[in-house]
Amino acid sequence: MKKKILILSGGISKERLISLDTGFQVAKELKKNGYKIKISEPDNNLEKNIKEFKPSVIFNALHGQFGEDGYIQTILEQYQIPYTHSGPIASSIAMDKEISKKIFINNKINTPKFIKYSFDKKSTKLIKQINDKLKFPVVVKPINEGSSVNVYICTKKNITKILKSMESYKEVMIEEFISGREIQVAIMGNKKLGAIELKPKRKFYDYDAKYNTNAKTQHIIPVEISRNKLNEVMNMALKAHKVIACRGVSRSDFKFYRNKFYLLETNTQPGMTKLSLVPEIAAYKGISFIKLIEWILKDASTKR
Repeated sequence: MKKKILILSGGISKERLISLDTGFQVAKELKKNGYKIKISEPDNNLEKNIKEFKPSVIFNALHGQFGEDGYIQTILEQYQIPYTHSGPIASSIAMDKEISKKIFINNKINTPKFIKYSFDKKSTKLIKQINDKLKFPVVVKPINEGSSVNVYICTKKNITKILKSMESYKEVMIEEFISGREIQVAIMGNKKLGAIELKPKRKFYDYDAKYNTNAKTQHIIPVEISRNKLNEVMNMALKAHKVIACRGVSRSDFKFYRNKFYLLETNTQPGMTKLSLVPEIAAYKGISFIKLIEWILKDASTKR
């Protein structure tokens, strides 16, 4: 008899729609293969749904704040039911761009230089700080969002205006802008699953490039790169996966510029939509969508 799977999706983050899509795609595939499925929001009915449905495994399809930052993971721990992807500590580390970058630096994983900006500081000092440490243009991003939500490439002319539009975040990360190629690497357990290159029509691989079917981002697999360089970037991704102590599947995002890789971030809960990269990399490696999902479910069961 196939297991009962509770799928957590939706939530209140800015990535709610992506989470709903991930949840829908996973549910559709599991139902098609004989699993009993229930989809639940992470709301006041969650405990009731868990107690009544009695799932064998909880598939965490949430994205963004409260979904992949350790918050929901801490809640799920109390039920003592296996749940997919990383646990509370790894999730909170990976979601916090400042902490994760410090860990990358401490472990000699190359990552763009950055400064943290709090909105109680004067922007005149900030401009000098950027000129001294980073140089323009720079990338401005929230410290704890995913899916490239509210990520901007800024010049000296527009940075003040963009920062003003982001004041609700209290603080943001300002990062050295690295041009070059966009390469993403998927890790599956302790295995280097593979890599894919993205060529967005937009300035960079932002939210629209990721999820808008009209954005026409080109996906290139296999990546046209030497075997040594491919091994290098996959080893960097595996190292990041391990130093953060990720579980299950992760995806690390890199820039490749002047023969050097720069790790931008590691995602502990990659999307599972029709445009998502991990299923695409898995398919290229001969792993169907259902086999990928089943591996994630099995991995959750063996870790807890």
